[in-house]
Amino acid sequence: MLLDQRRTEIMTALATHDQSVKELAESLHVSQSTIRRDLTRLEQQGLLERKYGGAVLARGSHANTTDTGEAEEPIDIDRAKDLELRRSMAKVAASLVRDNSTIILDIGSTTPLIALELRGRPITIITSSLAVLDQVRDDDAVDIILLGGVLRRNHQSLVGPLAEDAIHEMSADLMFLSCTGVKNNFVVDDMAVEAPIKRGLIRSADQTVLLAGENKFPGTGSLRLCDLDHIDTIITTSGTSESSLKNSRSGGRKVIVA
Repeated sequence: MLLDQRRTEIMTALATHDQSVKELAESLHVSQSTIRRDLTRLEQQGLLERKYGGAVLARGSHANTTDTGEAEEPIDIDRAKDLELRRSMAKVAASLVRDNSTIILDIGSTTPLIALELRGRPITIITSSLAVLDQVRDDDAVDIILLGGVLRRNHQSLVGPLAEDAIHEMSADLMFLSCTGVKNNFVVDDMAVEAPIKRGLIRSADQTVLLAGENKFPGTGSLRLCDLDHIDTIITTSGTSESSLKNSRSGGRKVIVA
């Protein structure tokens, strides 16, 4: 998940905002060497071709990027729009966090963006996501509790009995929960190995905020994480249907459209 998220941000930022690698590194709060290592990893996966002074996305990608930030092909508009929607959700989510509180950030593509918004804030973050960790690992203001477990490389998360056991020792004020769908008044997911972690973290938090953009109604997934009665607040996006918004507000739940 970390690699997918950063690949999207690199492509979008360089192609649409005409930034250099230095500017990109500053905006993502990582070093230039980190950005260049990411480019190398993407090249190894066949997604990039390194060239003198920068890199070019492999044929079939939707934008070319260089150290000057110049785009040689049009960017994937849907991907860029999705990133902007997630950034909007992340800003709203961060506004719900109080200083000196303890929060849980689930795995997902939006939670690392929340962590980025929270940099410099005196808070404690509990997470099983290495993508979240990467955003705040060098931030002295943020205390981090990283759940142990087995590394799930394709999603950059920690799973398994060690992670599940650690959750029993945790207590948080607020959890930001990701999902793959909201169906029939249930929050669902499609990753069996992650579901026990998510359920345990929900139980560990005083309140749960569901991150569910418009594409999550109904979305996909057959594993029930919880029913909507366990959700206190839902953050969604402007494309969510009126019927879904109405149903989400039932039971006194707060719904925020980012």
